[in-house]
Amino acid sequence: MKKINLALLSGGDSSEREVSLNSGKQVYEALDRNKYNIVRYDPLTDLKKIVEDASDIDVALLILHGPNGEDGTVQGLLDLLKIPYQGAGVLGSSLAMNKLATKQLYEKRGIPVPDSVVFSKGDTIETSKWVNRLGLPIVVKPVCAGSSVGMTIVRKDSQIEEAIDKALEFDESLLLEKYIKGVELTCGVLGNKELEALPVIEIIPGEGYEFFDYNAKYLKGATEEICPARIDDAVRDEVQRYALEAHEALFLRGYSRTDMILSDGKLYVLETNTIPGMTATSLYPQSAQAAGYSFPELLDRLISLAMEL
Repeated sequence: MKKINLALLSGGDSSEREVSLNSGKQVYEALDRNKYNIVRYDPLTDLKKIVEDASDIDVALLILHGPNGEDGTVQGLLDLLKIPYQGAGVLGSSLAMNKLATKQLYEKRGIPVPDSVVFSKGDTIETSKWVNRLGLPIVVKPVCAGSSVGMTIVRKDSQIEEAIDKALEFDESLLLEKYIKGVELTCGVLGNKELEALPVIEIIPGEGYEFFDYNAKYLKGATEEICPARIDDAVRDEVQRYALEAHEALFLRGYSRTDMILSDGKLYVLETNTIPGMTATSLYPQSAQAAGYSFPELLDRLISLAMEL
């Protein structure tokens, strides 16, 4: 069988560069050398080389996070070069990266979301007005950023200004969102036309972490992850249904992972990841493992889905 010429992209120039490089290294080690000729590229330095090599690349595997990697920019380049790749295209990648666009499409689909309001840099924010509407705590986060980068849970009026300044370091716009306390859940989706909802994972941030933030995601031992989640079958089915609906609402393909909160028996959908973390112990591969896919098998499946398109 002829080997597939695979371009493995990781790194980039976002705040999540190191996570991307680490994930890319683990993916590289897990890929079957009997199936793939693998060339690694870092979009930070190798865009010209990708263009030059395009005619020899059968498929690309994108292990990128954040702006200029997960937001449709690299996907657009690969489309122009006629290189297939796993996961969402330009439209879906761009929509899912923008939390405001995501929420609007969720709401149009009837998917429940926390109440929120959006502001842009330079806007006057009447703190008392929004505290009255949303209550405290309030979640302050950039509209376009991944891995909870720039996000703060504000518990006092006096903390809002600092939280806003932090969020605006990562984007020109931000969301003030009602804080929902509850059980953190996440659910993966796999497939192109025929979609499969993977087993639900329950996320328990470790002591000292208010929520599943950047450190809780990536520091070893900072978070406990339980798969399948300790929820009853009816809730599990609802989580999986919302994950599928979110995937479709954002025009995604290949795979995705949608994060939710279960509070007082009600689910709230927070966001959808178009390139979920891809180390062997990341949430999506854990869920895929529970569904019967080893890490190398999952990578094979994603590559196969990319080459179907």
